[in-house]
Order: sequence, then C-alpha cells, then structure tokens
Amino acid sequence: MTFAKEESGGVADGDPEEDAHDPYVPSRRRIERERHKRSRARRATAIAALSTLVTTVVLYLVVVNAPGWPRTKETFFDAQYAREALPKVLEGLWLNVRLLLVCGAAVLVLGMLIAVARTLRGPVFFPLRALAAAYTDFFRGLPLIINLMIVVLGVPALRLQGITVDPVLLGGTALTLTYSAYVAEVFRAGIESVHPSQRAAARSLGLSNRQALRYVILPQAVRRQVPPLLNDLVSLQKDTGLVSIGGAVDAVRAADIIVGRSLNYTPYIVAGLVFVALTIPMTRFTDWVTARMDRRRAQGGTI
Repeated sequence: MTFAKEESGGVADGDPEEDAHDPYVPSRRRIERERHKRSRARRATAIAALSTLVTTVVLYLVVVNAPGWPRTKETFFDAQYAREALPKVLEGLWLNVRLLLVCGAAVLVLGMLIAVARTLRGPVFFPLRALAAAYTDFFRGLPLIINLMIVVLGVPALRLQGITVDPVLLGGTALTLTYSAYVAEVFRAGIESVHPSQRAAARSLGLSNRQALRYVILPQAVRRQVPPLLNDLVSLQKDTGLVSIGGAVDAVRAADIIVGRSLNYTPYIVAGLVFVALTIPMTRFTDWVTARMDRRRAQGGTI
C-alpha cells in the first residue's frame, strides 16, 4: 500500500483516516502561476518606484534651476515665517473644524428634508416640490463666494433686531445654504435609484407612504450615496476657510494677518499644507468606503 501511494504522488488508495491527514499539495502548474504573479507584481512595483523617482528628480531640477527660484524660495518657503505662522494657523484651524462639524450636520439634515420634499407625490405637494427645486437651482448656481458676501456683509446692513452679526455664524449659514442644495440632489438621486418595486412591496405589507419612505427607501438611498456625501463633506472642510472674508479668524485669516505684516507668503503655504493634512485622511476614508461598497456590489451583497 505504501509503495502504491508513493507511486501515485501522495494520493491515498483507500484509508479514510490517512486521507484526512494528508496535507494539500498544489500542482506544479499552480505553483508556476503564483510565481509568475509575484514576479509581475515585483516588476510593476519596481517600475512604479523608478518612474516616480525620475519624475521627482526632473521636477526638482526644473524648479530649483528656474531663474526666479531664489526669490520664490525666500518669499514662499521661509522657515522662520513658517515657524511663526504654524501655531497661529493651528489655533485658527480649530474654528474650521468646528464649522465643519456643525455645518456638516446641518447640511445633512436640511439636504435630506429638501430631497424628501422634491420626491413627494401627489398634486397637493406641488408647492413644496416647486420650492425645493427653486432652492436647489438657485444655490447650486450661485457662487459660494458671492453667497458668503451677501450673507456675511448684507445681513448686518439690514440692522434687524435679534439677528446676529457674528461673521462665524453668518458664514456658517452661507455654507449650509449652498452645500445643502448639493447634498439634497445627492439624496434625491439615491431615493430615485431605489426600484419602485421596493415601495410597492412595503405598501403591500401594510406600511404607509411615510413608513415605506422611512424604513425601506431612505436606508437604501443613504447607503448607496455614502461616497458622494463624503466627497461633499471634504469640499465643505476646505471651503470653511472662506469665512475669513467676514473677519473671522480661522486658519486662512491667521495666515493673512501674518502676511499683511511681513509681506512674506510663507504663512499661506503653511495654512494650505495644514488643510491638505486634514483633508487627506477624509479622502482616503472616502476611497476605502467606495472600494468596499464596490466589492460588496460585485459579490451581490447588500448595497
């Protein structure tokens, strides 16, 4: 029996207990295929690293050999002004983070309400649908910087009793008005992407229109629209720096104060790098969520 097993390359000839303990031995073809895949992966990694290195060196040489590089380096990349600006920029960044958290929550709530209003059925809801459509069309077409100027500079000029003149609150209001229009369209696209049979099935089970929307339609719509919603939040995080036009001392305004005093633009570079450092984790998280949802969709899972 032993001789027969060795001749057959390790295939058992009839003992079940002995077969259960035999280790799996991949075929020679599979081993060669895996070796080829690893070789291709190492080659691709080496080519990517080499091309990245060459591109970086070329760009570096082009920049440092430019005629105006010494002056540019002194004006935009001065280490002394960078050290001076960093603490003040980080202090102002806390205002941007608070605006992102508060405005982000308000944008999601208001955007959802507008999207639901646009998808209401029946002639009795026509005024709501028309108002919601007009709102989204107006604020999506109005440039954000103009909206900020109108709200931050125009509202205090009205001298209304009980209306705040705080540039932070007014700037946050302008951001919320603009971004809720974009988020409303994202939510509406998600709601309309749910097949009508889902609503019909919910109604056939005895759910009302409101219950079908709340328990069946909206969960699917929100889950499908998570990646574009995260992208809008990333954009909102960057645009919180625009509240500085009203005098609010955020990261951008803190850099602007130092620039106005020193006539050196290094603080702007510092503020920009701080925003980039804050945005990259959110962007990578968005990419991860998108890839995860794509994998689940490809496997036929719940999306």
